[in-house]
Amino acid sequence: MPGGQGGEERDELGGAGFTATRRAEEIGYERGRLVVPDQPIIPFIEGDGTGPDIWRAAVRVLDAAVRAAYGARRAIAWLEVYAGEKAQARFGSLLPEETVAQIRGHRVAIKGPLTTPVGGGFRSLNVTLRQELDLYACVRPVRHFTGVPSPVKRPGDFDVVIFRENVEDIYAGIEWPAGSVEAADIRRFLHERFGLEVRPDAGLGLKPISRFGSQRLVRKAIQYALDHGRPSVTIVHKGNIMKYTEGAFRDWGYELAKTEFRDRVVTWDEVQRDHGGVVPPGRLLIQDSIADIMFQHLLLRPRDHSVLATPNLNGDYLSDAAAAVVGGIGMAPGANIGDGYAVFEATHGTAPKYAGQDKVNPGSVILSGVMMLEYLGWNEAAAAAVRALEETIAAGTVTYDLARGNPDAREVPTSAFADAIVRRLLA
Repeated sequence: MPGGQGGEERDELGGAGFTATRRAEEIGYERGRLVVPDQPIIPFIEGDGTGPDIWRAAVRVLDAAVRAAYGARRAIAWLEVYAGEKAQARFGSLLPEETVAQIRGHRVAIKGPLTTPVGGGFRSLNVTLRQELDLYACVRPVRHFTGVPSPVKRPGDFDVVIFRENVEDIYAGIEWPAGSVEAADIRRFLHERFGLEVRPDAGLGLKPISRFGSQRLVRKAIQYALDHGRPSVTIVHKGNIMKYTEGAFRDWGYELAKTEFRDRVVTWDEVQRDHGGVVPPGRLLIQDSIADIMFQHLLLRPRDHSVLATPNLNGDYLSDAAAAVVGGIGMAPGANIGDGYAVFEATHGTAPKYAGQDKVNPGSVILSGVMMLEYLGWNEAAAAAVRALEETIAAGTVTYDLARGNPDAREVPTSAFADAIVRRLLA
């Protein structure tokens, strides 16, 4: 893989078969900030199942948004890398080492959905990518788009960004199957060392939650809220039951807020004790909520919560539940972000029964691409893509999933939906 600026007029990038102009360059990273050239090389993974359909649509929208915002001055040089079924067929590996190396080398990537087995089988490729690149923050903004059917009366009240810790908790993958030698050894240790009894037919797993991992996640959530003028960060946990893991996540989150952001934040206890129940102007409210109560709040009091900071498993549940409130995960974007690395992704599954039918909604990948453009600092292109997408949906030109709850909508294929968005971008 040639690095930096190409020496020929057109250079072949990696094994992808994609050709980019010689102006294309890798994204750099200096003093904790990305250095983004006007033609960055960005790896992409099509994904499995419906992945190729929605990627083909999404990439056209993203390219059109960049063109609409910047003309010929900026463009993305897309580099295909492989994971999942396509990688298995070509290279005999579901996640080739070269793919991880390419993403690490280029720092920013985007991907469609990848197959994840339930129960046995291979480990989740998404989890593996997050851990290999230490993408410790899963970021999922959830808001409603006019024209998208919703099960609630006022979906427009819903505007929340979920920061989910991404590499610890039970997703660390430290577990042993029932009946295994390892499970028996752990069970015996628990009995002999701590006097704990575990049924012999139990599978066993560990739930590590660290101060370091918790605080860097909460730090990112607070910084995001401050940078974007959000009113509050809610630390979500099940600390009433799991006191030394999720309870510690809560405590470490408050500790971080008071230590590193003392002059810019105020806790809910402080609001009640010192400020008459009113958040002082210019201060970010730090509060917390038990996880099961948060599910109710998302439905009944969505305006009370702006940014959520959660451990891994709670965040997984809450982000999908939040997406349902605004019409489903077909319109839910996601990003996995570390320090200097980020992978943006569709948050839904592969839907293999619809593969190759030009049918499914590409909104999740498009909006994940919008997050990517914002991460690059290309905010004008991001805003243009969101505007065109929202206008297209509001006009009633939608894919089947959005047409089901709207009798006035016109159902179109995936590709035609992208056509309509692109026309608005380039009009």
